[in-house]
Amino acid sequence: MNFGRILTAMVTPFNQQGELCVESTKKLVQHLMENGSDALVVGGTTGESPTLTTEEKLQLFKTVVEEVNGKIPVIAGTGSNNTAASIELTKKAQALGVDGIMLVAPYYNKPSQEGLYQHFKTIAEATTLPVMLYNIPGRSAVTLSVETTLRLAQITNIVSTKEASGDLDAIATIIEHAPEGFSLYSGDDSLTLPILAIGGTGVISVASHIVGNQMQQMVRHYLAGQVQAAALQHRQLVPVMNTLFMAPNPTAVKAALELNGVQVGPVRLPLVPLTAEQQQELQRVMKPSMSFFVS
Repeated sequence: MNFGRILTAMVTPFNQQGELCVESTKKLVQHLMENGSDALVVGGTTGESPTLTTEEKLQLFKTVVEEVNGKIPVIAGTGSNNTAASIELTKKAQALGVDGIMLVAPYYNKPSQEGLYQHFKTIAEATTLPVMLYNIPGRSAVTLSVETTLRLAQITNIVSTKEASGDLDAIATIIEHAPEGFSLYSGDDSLTLPILAIGGTGVISVASHIVGNQMQQMVRHYLAGQVQAAALQHRQLVPVMNTLFMAPNPTAVKAALELNGVQVGPVRLPLVPLTAEQQQELQRVMKPSMSFFVS
């Protein structure tokens, strides 16, 4: 299934007391829809999901669904390392009207490949929503193998995967052997163009909060056969993408949004704000990023 090319892994706006801010969430949704986001992934790691309560996640899903009002898909991050809890959250998210769910590989408890398969299969069977897998070994301490991904891709409503393994060989194999219609998204901004070049669909992006239109332009250049223009834009975007990961995500992108007049508030502990030096570096990189792109 194709949710679009540039999907934004949305940050969760808080007020200065660290509480979920509904009004800022609505404004952020409008900002993202106006600046290149084909779909929104809500309540994922970029949304500080480890620190959100279930009630906050449901309020977030509800707010985003209502604000989007059917204009673009909303994909809810309902995965965890607890299969039963993931099913419960998925059912509640579906009742709120989300368009799909994203399920991260279970972290910390390090299941086997068979355990991973049964986890994803069991959740998928509990919903009629389209399911996106999420392989991120650097955070989950377990890798969803090519073989397990392809096995899961045979399940009717498992329609997509977000690959943040950085393993282009594995990604190419998944693209080559997955059923027709199964989509693969980059989980790393800087691999968007390389993954498009080997047949991927797009990216689930953090940088698109800031340079979503530029990323869309890069994709359009590539799809139109203007490979050199796409490559140039990719090279220009890389410093921005790297700077947004100078600190644990989403610390830098929240700070960058604030610099651009989009109020999303602070990060929650155990994350901490950027240092003064990091803030200066962010300002240095962000300033030209708003103006040097060739249309």
